[in-house]
Amino acid sequence: MATGASRRPKAPRPPKPGTAERLEEAAAKLGVGHAYTFFETYTRDLNHQDLRRIFTLEAPEAYRFFVKNVDEGVLAAMPWHTRWTTRIRLLFVAFTSRLSPARRAIYGVAVIAAVLGALSGIHGIKLMWLPTAPAVGPYVAVPVLNLGDGTFWLITAFLLMNLLVLLEVADRLTLKRDLEIAREIQLAMLPQEMIVGGGIEAYGFTRPANTVGGDFYDVLPMTDGRLVIALGDVAGKGSPAALLMALTLAILRTLVDENLPPTTMMERLNVQVSRHAPSSRFVTLCLAIFDPVTGGLAYLNAGQTPPILRRVHGAIDRLTEGGVALGMFEGATYTAGETTLAPGDVLVFYSDGITEAENRAGVPFDDAGLIDTIERHWWEDAATIGTAIVSAVQAHAVETRLADDLTVLAIRRPLPLPVAPSPAS
Repeated sequence: MATGASRRPKAPRPPKPGTAERLEEAAAKLGVGHAYTFFETYTRDLNHQDLRRIFTLEAPEAYRFFVKNVDEGVLAAMPWHTRWTTRIRLLFVAFTSRLSPARRAIYGVAVIAAVLGALSGIHGIKLMWLPTAPAVGPYVAVPVLNLGDGTFWLITAFLLMNLLVLLEVADRLTLKRDLEIAREIQLAMLPQEMIVGGGIEAYGFTRPANTVGGDFYDVLPMTDGRLVIALGDVAGKGSPAALLMALTLAILRTLVDENLPPTTMMERLNVQVSRHAPSSRFVTLCLAIFDPVTGGLAYLNAGQTPPILRRVHGAIDRLTEGGVALGMFEGATYTAGETTLAPGDVLVFYSDGITEAENRAGVPFDDAGLIDTIERHWWEDAATIGTAIVSAVQAHAVETRLADDLTVLAIRRPLPLPVAPSPAS
C-alpha cells in the first residue's frame, strides 16, 4: 500500500481565462479573430468623456480661434437663421484663409465635389409624420428632404471629416504660432549684426530647417580683452534641439566670464551638458579663443565640422584638434590646437547643413562649393563672406527642402589700412 509520502502531487490547474481571452477564443472559433483584434486595437483607450470633450470643449475653442476677431454683439442682434449662416460663412472664410493657396484650392474642390454628390442624392421633398406629444398622437406632417440611399451617410461623413480637419488645423496653427515666438526668442539670443572689434570682423547667420533649430554661434569678449568664438550644433532638429541649444549657450556664456583656459572651459561645458541633456542627445562644438594682441588662436573642436582657415596667401587649413562631442562622456578630455590669424586671413565656422545641402540630383554642396565661395569673396568684409556662403547654398538647393539647419560664422582679420605719407617738409 502506497504511503502518503509516495503520492505524486497533482499538477496545478491552469488559471481560467479572463473575459478578454474568452472573447478572443470565441471570435477565433467564429472566424472573426482578425476583425475582433482590429476593433479592440482601434477602440483602445476610447471613452465617452473624450468624445464629449470634442463637442463641448475642443470644437468651441477651435471656432473661437478662427473667428476671434468677430464681434459677437453684432451676431447676437441678427435673426437666428441669419446668425447661423453668418457664423458658418465667417468660419469657412477664416479657416480657408489660413491654408496655403494650393491647399485652399484642393479643399475648395473637395467641398464642391461633396456638395454636388449630396445634391445628386436629394430626390425632392417628402412628408414625415411626427407625434405632437411623446409616444401619443395626434401626428403632424413635417416636410423633409427625400434623400437617396447613402446620401445621409455621405453628408454625415463630410461634416465629421471637416470637424476633424478643423480641430487639427487649429491645433497645428496654435503650435506654429508658439514656435514662431520661440524662433524670435532664439534668434534674439544670437548676434544679428556684423561684429567689429577686438581685431576682427565677425558675422553669423543661421536658418533652421524647421521653425526652430539646434545650431548656435556667438562671439563673446573676455575680461582680459580676448574673444571667445563658438559655433555648435545640437543633434537633431526642432524644439528638443532648440531647448538644448539654449541651455548650452547659457552655460557657455557663464563660463566665459571666468576667464578659463580653453581646455578647462570645454571640459566643464561637457560635464554640464552630460548631466542635463538626455542620453540620446549630444552637442558638437568648435570653440576658439582669439588674442587680438598677438593674433594667436587657441581652439578645440568637439566633433564639429572643421572650420576652414583661408590664409591671405591662399593656403587652406583646417581646425581639427579637440575631442568628442559634448554630452557623450562626462569625463572626456580635450586637446587644444593653436594657430595664428594673420591680417587678411579668413576663418569660416559652419554646420554640416551647409556642406550636406543637396540639389534635386542629390549632389551635396560639399566642401568644394564652400571653399570656392570663400575664394571668390575672401578679400571682402565678414558680412559679405557669410551672406555669400548662405546665398550659394540656397541657390544650390533651391528646388529641394533643407534636411538640416544652415549656420555659418565668418571671421576675418582685416588688413591694416595704408598710412598716407606725410608731406615733405
